[in-house]
Amino acid sequence: MPKVSVIINCYNGERYLKEAIDSVYSQTYKDWEIIFWDDASTDNSEQIAKSFDERLRYFKGKKALSLGQARNWAIEKAKGDFIAILDQDDIWMPEKLELQVSLFEKNTSVGLVFSDAIDFYQDTGKSISHFTNLGLNPPRGKIFKYLFTMDKYPISMPTAVFRRSALDSLSEWFDIRYKYAEEYDLFLRIAYNWECDYINKPLAIHRIHNASSTKIFHKEISIELSSVMEKIINYYPEIKVTLKKEIEKNKNIIALQYGKSLWQSGQKKEARQIFKKHIFYKKCFFFFLSTFFPKRFETHVLNLYIPIIRDNFMKLKEKLKVL
Repeated sequence: MPKVSVIINCYNGERYLKEAIDSVYSQTYKDWEIIFWDDASTDNSEQIAKSFDERLRYFKGKKALSLGQARNWAIEKAKGDFIAILDQDDIWMPEKLELQVSLFEKNTSVGLVFSDAIDFYQDTGKSISHFTNLGLNPPRGKIFKYLFTMDKYPISMPTAVFRRSALDSLSEWFDIRYKYAEEYDLFLRIAYNWECDYINKPLAIHRIHNASSTKIFHKEISIELSSVMEKIINYYPEIKVTLKKEIEKNKNIIALQYGKSLWQSGQKKEARQIFKKHIFYKKCFFFFLSTFFPKRFETHVLNLYIPIIRDNFMKLKEKLKVL
């Protein structure tokens, strides 16, 4: 039985697919299988997948499904003690599985292991460390509270490896209702009862391009994040007390995302109203001010006046606290 099952879901992924699969075959850790779920592709994805040996187990759906549903069906076919996720356009570093499996073997309480990643922007050719980009130094162990707060999200999906028993301890795997937040929801539910660990170096290259879900589904992001938060609160009602501040902060973050989505869609007045309702959240305050300037001046004005605005904003908050 293979120790690690690598889940690759594919829909018309011929452009980058061979490179992704090759990065699994190049692993220094050799005890793995690939569960390849072809989501009714109409390009050459099937031919590319079948060009590899029997370590790649090929399955094809009759019709295209949501990514969450396709991942769930692939996981059902998996035989390994650990489940790793690799999307059709991402790449692993050769030592990825070896380093991550060792963390599981050292601590049986660990249900999820992730790592830093390189975010590669296909349209511009720029790349940056995921941790560096977000200013991250994530904690280890029981990190549910850290993950629950949405402003700094440390887990890049192509780096995630799950203990199979951690997945099976849940009432469901990926929530098929979500297009954007299915990963976040799953990570939270694992982190509530299991420890998490990570390798503090990039072990995957995450390709970001115009077809990425964060670009396609930007309007749904705030809706889904709000839904996930309510779902997690219903699952674990005690956090309404223990994480009261974090819940309020998340509401501000969700409002910021919603306002930015409206703004991106050309609904500037509507976005301004959202920012205004959450004006004491610093980022909403900055975006609220910027909506009064023409589009071509927004970035320049914010960069010029943010230091001054920040100082005055903090002084105002202190005065209001006294009152």
